[in-house]
Amino acid sequence: MLLAEDMAINAQIITMVLGAREMDVELATNGRIAVEMFTNNPAGYYDAILMDMRMPEMDGLEATRIIRASDHDDAKTIPMVALTANAFDEDVQRSMQAGLNAHLSKPVEPNDLYQTLECLIEP
Repeated sequence: MLLAEDMAINAQIITMVLGAREMDVELATNGRIAVEMFTNNPAGYYDAILMDMRMPEMDGLEATRIIRASDHDDAKTIPMVALTANAFDEDVQRSMQAGLNAHLSKPVEPNDLYQTLECLIEP
């Protein structure tokens, strides 16, 4: 699992939540790093990407657009989930238009995160 999150406490919490279900997490502290990590690994390396929307250097929407537009074998199919404090309809709509598959509001409820990932990740 690739987690793009610039706030250390949020990254720790999400990593612990996913770790409770034995999911490994690699952290990118901004969108640019997330793009690099995704594109520098082979197809299938990550099961999904959890993308914070507000990060320094490159936000989650821009990082998502770059990943989706790349020629990486997984670019069009990897599940991508927006993590954001913004839960307004227009924020959800912007996330979906950028290529995200789901939109979760912070603070993220563990069961919502598990359920979303189970629906998006093929067994």
